[in-house]
Amino acid sequence: MTANRLRLSGTVCRAPLQKISPSGIPHCQLVLEHRSQQEEAGFFRQAWCRMPVIISGKTHQVITQHITVGTQLTIEGFICSHQGRNGLSKIVLHAEQIELIDSGD
Repeated sequence: MTANRLRLSGTVCRAPLQKISPSGIPHCQLVLEHRSQQEEAGFFRQAWCRMPVIISGKTHQVITQHITVGTQLTIEGFICSHQGRNGLSKIVLHAEQIELIDSGD
């Protein structure tokens, strides 16, 4: 098997969209914004991205009800290419593990 794992922390920057597939599987679509400082070739640089995320299945349905814009999460899963309505492909993170990050408030 070929490796395909991604672990990304960030803040939900778009309102989650809850859907149910024709086969009855609940899905939650959201966008996670990541910002950090990373070291590369001995220098520090700012890293930033917005990653579309899909959370599927009844086991994650309870946690997705508590996710709103501004929620901080760490998500681990696999990435897959999805083709949008405009015909362009984008990389999407399919969540398998979700961890709410305590903001300290």
